[in-house]
Amino acid sequence: MRTGRRRTTLIATTAAATATLVTASLLTSVSAQAAAGCKVAYSVASQWPGGFTGNVTVTNVGDPIAGWTLRWSYGAGQQVSQAWGATVSQSGAQVSATNVDYNGNLATNGAATFGFNASWSDPVNLAPTSFTLNNVACTGGGSPTTPPPTTAPPSTPPPSSTPPPGQQPSALVGWATQNGGTTGGGNAGTTTVSNASGLTSALNATGAAVIRVTGTITCSGMLRVRSNKTIIGNYGATIVGCGLNVSGDRNVIIRNVTFRNWDDDAINVQESATNIWIDHNSFSNGYDGAVDIKRGSDFITVSWNRVTSHDKTMLLGHSDDNASQDVGHLRVSYHHNWFDGSNQRNPRVRFGNPVHVYNNYYRANGGYGVASTENAGVLVEGNYFENVDDPYHLGEGDSGPGSLVARNNHFVNSPTGQAGGSVAGIPYSYQLDTASNVKSIVTAGAGAGRITV
Repeated sequence: MRTGRRRTTLIATTAAATATLVTASLLTSVSAQAAAGCKVAYSVASQWPGGFTGNVTVTNVGDPIAGWTLRWSYGAGQQVSQAWGATVSQSGAQVSATNVDYNGNLATNGAATFGFNASWSDPVNLAPTSFTLNNVACTGGGSPTTPPPTTAPPSTPPPSSTPPPGQQPSALVGWATQNGGTTGGGNAGTTTVSNASGLTSALNATGAAVIRVTGTITCSGMLRVRSNKTIIGNYGATIVGCGLNVSGDRNVIIRNVTFRNWDDDAINVQESATNIWIDHNSFSNGYDGAVDIKRGSDFITVSWNRVTSHDKTMLLGHSDDNASQDVGHLRVSYHHNWFDGSNQRNPRVRFGNPVHVYNNYYRANGGYGVASTENAGVLVEGNYFENVDDPYHLGEGDSGPGSLVARNNHFVNSPTGQAGGSVAGIPYSYQLDTASNVKSIVTAGAGAGRITV
């Protein structure tokens, strides 16, 4: 968290377009047949000057397919910069989105959802008006050539699309289960907010509350969150330009919200705040930390979040000089998070022991993954590191080394990291996923919009 200059980001009017698609021949570039028919819902989830986030859902109403590529063309200078749930490329105005490993097989009436960030330059962000699926023009409805049985058994998703039993995305696990547990607003009344003033008032009110965020809220600075609050985003809920500050309060849950372009921290937990659960949120393009935890805070779980297009991700312990407040505290569990190209501090740890970093997916982190400093004790367990030059190490910058125990991690085009010392025992029960399965599990479940709450 910082003080000083603020910047305000404007959100333009959102747009949505829906197209119904049909295809009738074989795919040539992917090893799969074309669908007999499909539906595509294309929407602009959020928009700001020069950029936007798009969501696409493809529903196959034809015969089952194994592998798909959806193509469309833009007419307003849009350029896709990053994507999730699909591999997206662009040549000129044409965009191609191809399935990833966990959503390539679409049964009849099966659907796949992906999203992307993009820039745009024209006065109006026009939605595409036509699509092709597997290289065939889509022109209308469709039906399978062999209708499915009337009492068809439920389709079973590939094993990689859902966490195994006992480790469901909605379950609270880790340090936030200790010290009496974390319930947030519990069964208190629900307040729905859709603008900055409503959000500010609801967060700062005394007493327990469940606060539902809807639509896109533009704000600046840090909004104070009081004790016994559950903050839940409805589908597509986005907070732009500001962050949430839990300072000295306890029992707070923050779930299913997209944070973008914050001007300080997205979520700041400080001043001995305890029992906090930060779960299934998405973070991108902010100024400082996505989730910073410091100044004696304790009993916190950070789970199933996704961080993209961001530098300083998750700081634990703000200063080398704060041992008197931090030693014996800063106990945090980081699990099933998707550090998707985030540069550093995934997390960077001071003093906390034990800090549990397990079953996270690290992809192409340019700086480093995990750093243990200032006598911290960090258990790095069952994570998946892909194209990460420095998965974990001891010490960072001017901070002296901590201890780090690494076990059961999986490395793809990444070296093993630097470990050493011992770490205190983990007091809670948890189920460790096999590290080689973590990429598919996390990419299928992490981030906002992946749960219904």
